[in-house]
Amino acid sequence: MDNDSIVYKQIEIENNEMPIDIKEAKAIIEALLFTAGEALSLDDISRVIQLNKKSIKVIIDEMIDEFNLDRRGIQIIQFNDKYQLATREEHAEYIKRLLKPHGKQSLSRAALETIAIIAYRQPVTRQAIDFIRGVKCDRVLANLVEKRLIKDAGRLDSPGRPILYETTDEFLKYFGLESINELPKLEEFNEIIEQESACSEDNY
Repeated sequence: MDNDSIVYKQIEIENNEMPIDIKEAKAIIEALLFTAGEALSLDDISRVIQLNKKSIKVIIDEMIDEFNLDRRGIQIIQFNDKYQLATREEHAEYIKRLLKPHGKQSLSRAALETIAIIAYRQPVTRQAIDFIRGVKCDRVLANLVEKRLIKDAGRLDSPGRPILYETTDEFLKYFGLESINELPKLEEFNEIIEQESACSEDNY
C-alpha cells in the first residue's frame, strides 16, 4: 500500500465524510499557501477545503515529508500551528544574489538587542527596554513594528498606561522558530546577535 493510500484511509476514518482525492487536496493546499504569501492556519485551510483540521494536518505533514525527500527549492514551514511556503536556508546565498540590492535588510545590533529583550521578557514596556539597554529605543521600536517583528500587546495597568510590546509570527519566521517556546537560552541568543550584527551596519 502506497503512502497516498495510507493517508487516504486516515482521512476517511477521521473525517467520516466522502473521502477527498489526496493528490488534488495537496495541489489545492500548495496553491493556497502560494497565493496567500503568508502563513495560513489549519482553520483557514479547513474552511476553504471544507475538510476537518485533523485531516488537513495529515495531508500537510505528508507534503512536508515529500518536499524534503524531493529536495525541492521550497519547503513548508510550521510555526504556531500555521503553515507557509518558504525557500530553503541552504539556498539563501543564491536568493541574495537575485534580490541584491533589494534584498531584505539585516537587523542592526540595536534592533537585535531590543528584540531579544522583548522576546525574553514579553510583554514589556518601552520604559523597561530603555532601562535595560541604557538608551532611548523609540526609533528602534518603531522600525521593528514597521517590519512586523513586534506588535502592540495592549497597555500596562499603571500610571500613564504605557504600551506593552511582544513578538509576532514574523519574529518566529525570521529566527526559524516554530513557537516562542523554542527560544534558545539567552546566552545562545546573544551569540546569534553577535553573528547577525557582524554582517550588518547599524541602520537604526
